Amino acid sequence: MGTQSQEKALIMVYTGSGKGKTSAAVGQTLRAVGAGLKVAFGQFLKRDNQAGEQKVLKSMLENDFLASGIGFCRNKSELPKHRNGALKLIDWAHEKIRNSYHLLVLDEAIYALKMELISRDELQGIIDEASKAGTSIVLTGREAPEWLREKADMISEIVEEKHHFHKNISARKGIEY
Repeated sequence: MGTQSQEKALIMVYTGSGKGKTSAAVGQTLRAVGAGLKVAFGQFLKRDNQAGEQKVLKSMLENDFLASGIGFCRNKSELPKHRNGALKLIDWAHEKIRNSYHLLVLDEAIYALKMELISRDELQGIIDEASKAGTSIVLTGREAPEWLREKADMISEIVEEKHHFHKNISARKGIEY
C-alpha cells in the first residue's frame, strides 16, 4: 500500500442525469480538507473562472485546483483543443498522486471518457496508480460505464426527477454555474 494510510483507497463515483454531481464532489472535498487531508480537484471540459465553485476551490486549494477545459464542446472540430486540456489534466493528476495526496477529484471525467477526450486506458491508469499510492479518487459525470461501476467502491446515482430547464428557466449564476 502507498504512503497515505493502511486503509484501502476508495473509488467514488457520482453519476446520473440529475443536477448535483459536481456539488457532491465539492462537498466531499470540503469534508476532506476540513479533516486535514491533502486534496487535489481537477475539472475536465470546464474552463477556468466559469463556475462559482471554482473561485472557492482555487482560494482553498491554490495549485491543487485545475480547470483544464475550454468550456462546452459545440462541435467535433473543437475536440483537439479539448483533448489538449484533457492531457494536461491527466498529467497533473498523475503528479498529484505521486506527491502523496489523500484525495483526487476528477470532475466530469466520465463525460470526458464518453466524449473520447480521454481513453479507458488513461482513466484506468489514473485509478490504478491512485489505488497503489493510497489516494482515494472521486469521478463525476453522466452515464458511468459498466467497467467503472464494477471497479467503484461507492456509486451515487443522482437522478433528475424535475428540472426548471424544462420550464424554459435559464441557467443562473450561483445555481448552475
